[in-house]
Amino acid sequence: MDRLKNKSALITGAGAGIGAATARLFCAQGAQVCLLDANGQALRDTLVALQRDFPLAKLHSVVADIAQEAQVQAAVASAVHALGGLDVLVNNAAMRNHSALADATPAEWQAMVGVNLVGTATLCRLALPHLRASGRGSIVNVSSAHALIGRKGMGLYDTTKAGMLAMTRTLAFEEVQHGVRVNAVCPGSTFTDFHVGRALAAGKSPAQLKTERAGNSLIGRWADPQEMAWPILWLASDEASFITGATLMADGGLSIM
Repeated sequence: MDRLKNKSALITGAGAGIGAATARLFCAQGAQVCLLDANGQALRDTLVALQRDFPLAKLHSVVADIAQEAQVQAAVASAVHALGGLDVLVNNAAMRNHSALADATPAEWQAMVGVNLVGTATLCRLALPHLRASGRGSIVNVSSAHALIGRKGMGLYDTTKAGMLAMTRTLAFEEVQHGVRVNAVCPGSTFTDFHVGRALAAGKSPAQLKTERAGNSLIGRWADPQEMAWPILWLASDEASFITGATLMADGGLSIM
């Protein structure tokens, strides 16, 4: 249970879903963890749960909107001060939009790009000096299976997630000389609080929601957030020391259907 022993990690979007599951797994594997999220209440709830379940873990949290550079700068500085350095950055925070591409306004595009691409790039830029100093730094970008697989209704989100894969490959080239590995995970349909909330708002029960994406993978079900946290853990750890610039499809086989 020490795959991240003596490593310090900053995880964005850590208040719920894949980010919270990743923080939990990182704690279980010996990491010091800083949780970052724009939702202060969700962040507090996750932090309290982790402190209860991992009383010996070194934990820190920062409320920040990654689209705001000043907030990101303060968050990275706070994480480094609290943890004593930074070895791992998990870029999981994301914004969603359900407009059709034909209807999306420039303001919608700017908001989406501001979080999913510019926000991610800002985090990388500000964290890189510390990741380089680590000598074994790792960035894991959480993209989406739909960065590569078309669908309707989430074109803005999917476009930015595809851009994240290009960013991953380029950054891997640029940072290899500094000992920083950069990889991406592409989750398929993952059963998170976000999806449950949308379902409840539409009058659907969580049990009903679980039956709706059986055809969205060869495995025939939703993924649990922890099933995304495991590949993130592997890429973050030294077990993946020869892996950089990779895109790992954690999609239950969706991409080969």
